[in-house]
Amino acid sequence: MTGDTRRPFDTVLVANRGEIALRIVRTCREMGIRTVVVHSSVDRDSAAVRAADVATQIGPGPAKRSYLYPPAIIEAALRTGAQAVHPGYGFLSEDPDFAEICAANGLVFVGARPEVMARLGDKALARSMMADAGLPVLPGTPEPVGTVADVVEAGRRIGFPLIIKAVAGGGGRGMAVVRRMEDLAAAYRATGAAARAVFGDGRVYLERLMERAKHVEVQVLADEHGSVVALGDRDCSVQRRHQKLIEETPAPGVSPGVSARLAAAAVAGAKAAGFTGAGTFEFLVAGEEFAFIEVNSRIQVEHPVTEAVTGIDIVREQLWIAAGRPLSFSQEDVRPRGVAVECRINAEDPERNFAPSAGTLGEFVPPGGPFLRVDTHAYAGYAVPPDYDSLLAKVIAWGPDREQAIARMERALAEFRIEGRGIRTTKALLRSVLADPAFQAGTHTTSLLTEGVSANGTPARSAGSPPGASRG
Repeated sequence: MTGDTRRPFDTVLVANRGEIALRIVRTCREMGIRTVVVHSSVDRDSAAVRAADVATQIGPGPAKRSYLYPPAIIEAALRTGAQAVHPGYGFLSEDPDFAEICAANGLVFVGARPEVMARLGDKALARSMMADAGLPVLPGTPEPVGTVADVVEAGRRIGFPLIIKAVAGGGGRGMAVVRRMEDLAAAYRATGAAARAVFGDGRVYLERLMERAKHVEVQVLADEHGSVVALGDRDCSVQRRHQKLIEETPAPGVSPGVSARLAAAAVAGAKAAGFTGAGTFEFLVAGEEFAFIEVNSRIQVEHPVTEAVTGIDIVREQLWIAAGRPLSFSQEDVRPRGVAVECRINAEDPERNFAPSAGTLGEFVPPGGPFLRVDTHAYAGYAVPPDYDSLLAKVIAWGPDREQAIARMERALAEFRIEGRGIRTTKALLRSVLADPAFQAGTHTTSLLTEGVSANGTPARSAGSPPGASRG
């Protein structure tokens, strides 16, 4: 895993914003690659814009007229001499049409091939593909359901509780949990309508809900020459509205045998799909059993924890893979060390169902110290816009064991000073989660915030319940 002194590209355009845009720019700078950052009018003074070699405005604040508007991005790339486009995560990162547009204009899209992305982006099709590849899946519908009658029949066959999922869903959106048959038809209509509004695709499928399970994912890297390597697993069970708040690697409470099987399943799935680039295979884990959920054909928000324990720069690897280079290391070369935990500091109000909290930061002093990393685009005076995702910063702490990693994270969150008019954040909630007995023991599941720590940081379960009693 030695560094390569050559450059995969001379100029890379970063088609994103916030901390991920800044993170990509930093690796490009280390590699001697010129960077172009596109931005909306709202982000003209952003940290990523300041760090880039070239910055160009592509539209107004609304994402549909800027970060989700391919013509403006392509024009900027061609005008500035970019050879490749790195989409980061979110926005156009898993849009096969955008990847094809890039190729048609002689630009390298840093990600999976369009046809592979399209197959894996259809969650019902991906589920079927992975089942054919031998990965375990939960009982569900092999194809999208088209009528209320189909939904009712499927509900009887699958059983309750179940979850309705948008075929084109992502980021925790386009899902509905249904516990009773009498609620199924209404939930089906509502989820389909929401999916059409958000994703432009109203198709949904059904899957049995595995409650009190761990949400575990496996990071993979795959090149164009047939090599696929797993970089370990990550636990991301601490969630609100199906969106992650805390991630860590290795996944606590997952036996070495299950961890090895998860890695093997992810590698097999990637090979079966013809996947290339950086991707994540997601699973639900309960005891010694696990089931495939979905594939994310892009870099993940939580990739820093994997980088912390492996020493591998995933963005650097993405760029080399996109340039056609074989992976420079094998599975045997990947030797994770220690434990890393990531906490997401979001501009949200946990006591108002995590409603976004826009405003201006009067004080913003990130923590420092040994074995700590803070990925952020925010600063004192930064105006938190209402137009985009609420993520302000990611705090990543490493330790030789889980106890020390958690202790460092608690110290870091205690140090983190964030104040601003109208600004509320998830910091206090995160500290409460770190102190929760189930989290401390590593026995927590996706039910933690509903059955363990409440939004205001107080225990949701009765004080007399033993730690983790309601989690299974």
